[in-house]
Amino acid sequence: MENTSVAQKLEALVKLQSIDSKLDEIKKLRGDLPDEVQDLEDEIEGYKTRLGRFNTELEELEQSIKDNKNGIKDSEKLIAKYSEQQNNVRNNREYDAITKEVELQQLEIQILEKKTKEAHEAIERKKVEIENINEVISERSADLDNKQQELKDILEDSQDEEEKLMTDREKAGKKIEPKLFKYYEKLRANLSNGLAVVTVKRGAAEGCNIVIPPQKIAEIREKKKIVIDEHSGRILADVDMESLEEEKPKRTTRRKKKA
Repeated sequence: MENTSVAQKLEALVKLQSIDSKLDEIKKLRGDLPDEVQDLEDEIEGYKTRLGRFNTELEELEQSIKDNKNGIKDSEKLIAKYSEQQNNVRNNREYDAITKEVELQQLEIQILEKKTKEAHEAIERKKVEIENINEVISERSADLDNKQQELKDILEDSQDEEEKLMTDREKAGKKIEPKLFKYYEKLRANLSNGLAVVTVKRGAAEGCNIVIPPQKIAEIREKKKIVIDEHSGRILADVDMESLEEEKPKRTTRRKKKA
């Protein structure tokens, strides 16, 4: 690669740009479909995560209802026990103490019943939310299936051509020195149209239409060094001679008057 001439480097860059431009056209055919598919997949995954969280909360609420019912049963047993003890008290102080314990257990039952009612209401709300999420997941999944099929059809149509272009791209990339190839890749990533290697047409750089001075055009034609457009950073690989010929003013001849 060290013995490669500038002309050969430019030829390899032009070849690489041509391949990448064809790959860009294939990607344009897909449009926003890949992004739309990815967005739908992420959205559905988000809903499933939320659904899992709601189901966990539902299980916790149902468990709390069971715990509340067991707590009520325990309090009822204690009330029955204290009521029996009241029949055997020896003085008012013992009676008042037992009565207070009974009242505490009755209050505990009221609290647990209130919590149980709130849990039942929360469960109903969660079930509605879960049902709504399942409907959304179903709708989004149908959209995803359609878009995935559409994308699959497009990919199948261009698969062979794209694989061939990728193989050609790998071969072309190997003919370019790493530093120059890295510059090319970075430049393509920063340009909206992906044109990193261009021809000078009608005195301007292709892709940005910035006028190139005649002296620099001469340097590009000589192909003795890599010429970079100072405005866009594009590699100026060649000059369109036909467009230059068209721009040249036509010479007019004047007929001499007879003396």
